[in-house]
Amino acid sequence: MSVVITVFNQKGGVGKTTTVVNTGAALAQKGKKVLVVDMDPQGNSTSGLGLYEFDNMIYDFIIDENKETIYKTNTKNLNIIPSNREFAGVELELSQLENWQFRLKKVLDEVKEDYDIIIIDSPPSLGVLSIMSLVASDKILIPVQSEYYALEGVSQLIDTITLVRENFNPNLNILGVLICMFDSRNNLSNSVVDEVNNFFKDKVFKTKIPRNVRLAEAPSFGKSILEYDKFSRGAWAYKKLAKEIIGELDDKK
Repeated sequence: MSVVITVFNQKGGVGKTTTVVNTGAALAQKGKKVLVVDMDPQGNSTSGLGLYEFDNMIYDFIIDENKETIYKTNTKNLNIIPSNREFAGVELELSQLENWQFRLKKVLDEVKEDYDIIIIDSPPSLGVLSIMSLVASDKILIPVQSEYYALEGVSQLIDTITLVRENFNPNLNILGVLICMFDSRNNLSNSVVDEVNNFFKDKVFKTKIPRNVRLAEAPSFGKSILEYDKFSRGAWAYKKLAKEIIGELDDKK
């Protein structure tokens, strides 16, 4: 049974795409068949997994239901449906389609059984693309940066999830909240962790993603951290997260 997970936070710069790329790679390394769906017009998950040239992208997948939009990456078991800045202007076009909210879900349902886990990289804003992503998903993974304004906008995020649940996808649930850019030596980071734990309770992953230079460097080489430096602290953290996600999903079966 395949599960679709959207990595979503309306606040930008929280480690969303880093989490998509590296969680996808870590899950694939553990033998899971993984598909990354890049719904963010910035296309950072696409370039972060080393795909720079492609004839088809997410637009063709949604509009034409073109399965040739699925590309292999350099990581075994990990495929991607790419995106780029050309996708930025299509929200208005998509919103005029009948039942546009369900268009991504419809086409993903046709390829879903080929994968164990599908991970969607949604835009860092609330709009047509984010709504489509959440409607197509079973679970949400929320990355939160360990900084002073970590919970800024969280109430709006919860309102968005509730809105999607009530109107389009009653089975949508939070898989977990992930603390990113964590520094255990920093009192602020530890305070933020306490605050996030108080708010989300048992929904917070035990794994925390550290601030790590190698993790920041990897995307510029078109590689996941597991390819770029498998012995780095960032790589170990994402491998630990993948194990935690698999355990969480297995518990829910």
